[in-house]
Amino acid sequence: MALYKNGSFVEDTWRFLAAEDDVPSDGAIVLGKARFLAEREALAGRNAPLGIIIEPGEGLAGIEADIHRFALVVLPFPKYTDGRAYSLARMLREEHGYRGELRASGNVLRDQVRFMWRCGIDALEVTHAGTIAALQAGAVSPVTHHYQPAGLEAVEHRLAGARPWLRRAAAHP
Repeated sequence: MALYKNGSFVEDTWRFLAAEDDVPSDGAIVLGKARFLAEREALAGRNAPLGIIIEPGEGLAGIEADIHRFALVVLPFPKYTDGRAYSLARMLREEHGYRGELRASGNVLRDQVRFMWRCGIDALEVTHAGTIAALQAGAVSPVTHHYQPAGLEAVEHRLAGARPWLRRAAAHP
């Protein structure tokens, strides 16, 4: 998959572990939520970046107190009609103050990218060829004026005038 982050495609330095893989002593790793919960105590002493995959429908139950431990949270989009990860992204940013990398993975389509950015997602693991081409060409631009707050509210500015609820976003993350 192609990883789009900070305005360009970059190499992914994270190692995604399967259930049967041993946990290495060093290097950035990503685990599924169930495995993290099962091995939470053993992972506590590990001095390397830790990431988690939260599958659709899993939610944040059981990991609320651990969110600060994750340098990466991956939110899979198995199909374009499944929007549960949008809600998780907003909850992570707004309710839990998550400041690490929030990555959308899977069926990321060009039309969804703006909404993903708006929810606080700042990295895209893209498989769709058309979306990859659009991102490479710079053909996906952020929407900068909004009528409601969102996960990126900290980088938005309220506009003076007759519509005090109108906000203008800074550049895309």
